[in-house]
Amino acid sequence: MDDVDRAILAELQKDGRLTVTELAERVRLSLSPCHRRLRALERSGAISGYRAQLDPATLGLTFNALVFVTMRTADRDAIDAFEVAVAEVPSVLHAERLFGDPDYLLRVTARDLPAFQQLYDDELATLPGVQRLSSTLVMKAVIQNRPLPL
Repeated sequence: MDDVDRAILAELQKDGRLTVTELAERVRLSLSPCHRRLRALERSGAISGYRAQLDPATLGLTFNALVFVTMRTADRDAIDAFEVAVAEVPSVLHAERLFGDPDYLLRVTARDLPAFQQLYDDELATLPGVQRLSSTLVMKAVIQNRPLPL
């Protein structure tokens, strides 16, 4: 990956809706080489997809929490079962397995406190292998959707 590839990625992180023509102009390449580089970045996995960024508040999703999950056991079957099940919960926006205790960090969203309570009781607490859940509320998003440093 060279400076031109990094420039292409940087521009697409700013605006994923750029046409190839607009992208070529911004990175100072002609259309064909820009298109070839873009396709190569997609094939390599450097670009994993394109999507719209939605505003949660506009959509009524104003309640955000971090949920820490401690598992009963750390054997492969328990981990696999939990990870498959948590991936099926639409309100879990982000899930990370951690070293140490707790075992997982989940970022979840809901309409309000009653909706979060129902999610917590009916879905999160019943995930396979869960021993304990602990949550904290997000007061304010300070940094989000930051482009990767290239």
